[in-house]
Order: sequence, then structure tokens, then C-alpha cells
Amino acid sequence: QVQLVESGGGLVQTGDSLRLSCAASGRTFTNYAMGWFRQAPGRQREFVAAITWSGGSTYYANSVKGRFTISRDNAKNTVYLQMHSLKPEDTAVYYCAAEPSRRAVRLTRANDYDHWGQGTQVTVSS
Repeated sequence: QVQLVESGGGLVQTGDSLRLSCAASGRTFTNYAMGWFRQAPGRQREFVAAITWSGGSTYYANSVKGRFTISRDNAKNTVYLQMHSLKPEDTAVYYCAAEPSRRAVRLTRANDYDHWGQGTQVTVSS
């Protein structure tokens, strides 16, 4: 089973940038498609971004398209979420997720993923 540990969250101001990292261990990282989700208080967990096992395809929620970039370094077993132009509505706990897949599939639902990290808090002040 793969273990996921997120880091990089924090308190920032509107317009700032932040990069989240998710370190994976326990299984072959390149066997997994990866995703980022977020959950704000009182709201359901929502899709943010996803990347295929090779990094060849990426997918984004409309709300973050053009501001966030997902990437992965398979040599470091790490997936990243670079966030720019942050807004107060981006405030949430951000979760990393992994799903065994070496296909070019678009995994954008929480139920698509079997493995989750513990989350990292991102707070954007206005």
C-alpha cells in the first residue's frame, strides 16, 4: 500500500503563491495516477487537479485552471501542486490521492482514488 504525506500548506495573502508537495512511499510510484483534492469547512471534498502516471496528461477543475499546476517527479516519488494568484475561496484542507493506473485516464472523482494523505491546510486571507 502506498503512503502519502502532504506538506507546504500555510497562511498566505490574496494573490500569493504556494507550492504543495506530496511524498509517496511504499509502492512503485510510477504505477499510480495522482490527484489533488480540497475540502473547505462544511463542504464536500472537491477535485482540484490530476496527473497520469507518466505526467503526460494533466486535468484541472475549472476553478483553478490557469492558476494551479500539477506536476510530478517520478525520481523523487513526489507530486506537486503549484498554486498562483490564490484567493480566499481557495482556503481548504488539501489532500493528495493515489490510484493504481498506468492508463491515460481522467480520474477526477474522489471515489476514483483508493489512497489518501492526511491533508495540509491552506488559508488565504483577504
